[in-house]
Amino acid sequence: MVFDFLKGEFIDVIAWLDDTRDTMVWRFERRGQAIKYGAKLTVREGQAAVFVHEGQLADVFGPGLYMLETNNMPIMTTLQHWDHGFQSPFKSEIYFVNTTRFNDLKWGTKNPIMCRDPEFGPVRLRAFGTYSMRVSDPAVFLKEIVGTDGEFTADEISFQIRNVIVQEMSRVLASSGIPVLDMAANTADLAKLIATAIAPKIAEYGLVLPEFYIENVSLPEEVEKVLDKRTSMGIAGDLNKYMQFNAAEAMNAPGGAMGSAMGAGMGAALGMGMAGQMQPGPWGTAPQGAAAAPPPPPPPPTAKQWHVAENGATKGPFTEAELQAMALSGGLSRGSMVWTAGQDGWKTAADTELSRLFAQVPPPPPPGA
Repeated sequence: MVFDFLKGEFIDVIAWLDDTRDTMVWRFERRGQAIKYGAKLTVREGQAAVFVHEGQLADVFGPGLYMLETNNMPIMTTLQHWDHGFQSPFKSEIYFVNTTRFNDLKWGTKNPIMCRDPEFGPVRLRAFGTYSMRVSDPAVFLKEIVGTDGEFTADEISFQIRNVIVQEMSRVLASSGIPVLDMAANTADLAKLIATAIAPKIAEYGLVLPEFYIENVSLPEEVEKVLDKRTSMGIAGDLNKYMQFNAAEAMNAPGGAMGSAMGAGMGAALGMGMAGQMQPGPWGTAPQGAAAAPPPPPPPPTAKQWHVAENGATKGPFTEAELQAMALSGGLSRGSMVWTAGQDGWKTAADTELSRLFAQVPPPPPPGA
């Protein structure tokens, strides 16, 4: 910081060269010396000079070179009751205000923000980003924020700015209705909403935020892990295959199931069970999430075919139902010779399993009846 003094009694050159990166306001030190009437005031680009006389805000000077006289110090002239011929030195506090941008300032949510997501329900969100800040009204900034601080830095106001940002961030996120999974694609729109919402409050401090960015909106770590699992399941496509994949990974992991016989047995059983579930059936592989179709019933056994020998000729084949009808009508008797596949030669019907057909057929009447 450079400030030139007249070697004599009075100051006749007033200027400030800022060699820092974070100074917002710097008070010109007079060291007990009075300012000479007609002194030169140099205000560089990106600066403003604010005069304070006896605790009252006086004149504000933008960039330029000024001769401190009554014609360009109207407020000071009024406060001092100067006339146009006044040429005496005067005392006043002079504050140089840095009006350039302060960039890459950080903000973030200290505590999670509670929101209601249409897909996940109540969720806790965290967010962080950057912003830039600039003094738009040096007099208001000096009056509302700086006070009599001889050297004011950006760090002293950034905490208050962060509080304002987080408050509006909470409100905007909670009322936006944007699903959590879509917020990454809408950070620019959210940033505009928040910047617009905080602009009036920041203006009360004599500040503006030319840039405001949301770098990330995130879920709690444990929720992100569950979401990652869900994403992995979606990539795997088939739940059964995904479970088989997980079982194989657990078996091959160092110190995992492969390291113990029990783990290996469980892994093998799980794999076999999953493989069984995935066996294709008559209609292909069962759809994901559906129970495996039961196997079809076995076909009914083939009915025996019987042949009947009568008068040296063979009749048939007949089913057992047909033979029963013949027995009831008298066409088949207990002594009729019958044969079926697998039977050892011809036998009488009474000597085969057909004997049950005659249970309801009366025997021949006795002689003479």
